[in-house]
Amino acid sequence: VFSIGAIVLFSMYALSVIATLAAAAVLRRTVLRGPRIPLVLELPPYRVPIWRNVFLVTWQRVRRFLVDAGTIILTMTIILWAFLSFPASEEISSRYDEARYSATTTNSGSLITELTRLNGLEASEQIRYSFGGRFGRAIEPVLEPLGFDWRIGIGLLGAFAAREVFVSTLGIVFGIEEADEETQSLRSSLRNARKEDGSPLMTPLTGISLMVFFVLACQCM
Repeated sequence: VFSIGAIVLFSMYALSVIATLAAAAVLRRTVLRGPRIPLVLELPPYRVPIWRNVFLVTWQRVRRFLVDAGTIILTMTIILWAFLSFPASEEISSRYDEARYSATTTNSGSLITELTRLNGLEASEQIRYSFGGRFGRAIEPVLEPLGFDWRIGIGLLGAFAAREVFVSTLGIVFGIEEADEETQSLRSSLRNARKEDGSPLMTPLTGISLMVFFVLACQCM
């Protein structure tokens, strides 16, 4: 009657509700223990809003978001970008510069496609060489019980700035430029990816584990 996707999506919502209620119950009996405060809710009479107040409140909230975006979000994004971009290997850059030069001189096939492929591969090697890549390999033993490897770990690092960055970060790790959830080459790379022991990286159980992680993780810093 229901598709697998619908069942999985419903299960994620159910898990989030159960986890929220469980966390509230634990906190209510430990850290936030105290007398119960009665709920008194008085509904004011309905009136036509004063548009000056509406615009003023809207501007205050927009201004607050812009201040947060211009400080905390921007700062975290810059830090994460530097973490995944430095240090850069001169050896990797020179090797791919030679490959790009060779591609332009031979001009075999589609030059733009070949240059895009080389740029993606270079980005993948550079991110593995970066502080973020090294950190991802360092925390790989912790992520391994979840079914993840260092590549997914780097994607999770990117997702701590914003969840939607996870897919594009995986694209960079697998050497695919401007990847999104509809990119067939990224989907194919994930299906064919193997761990060091030769087992598949992305299995249905790994996908479930990844979704559960995103339900419970505190992200979007």
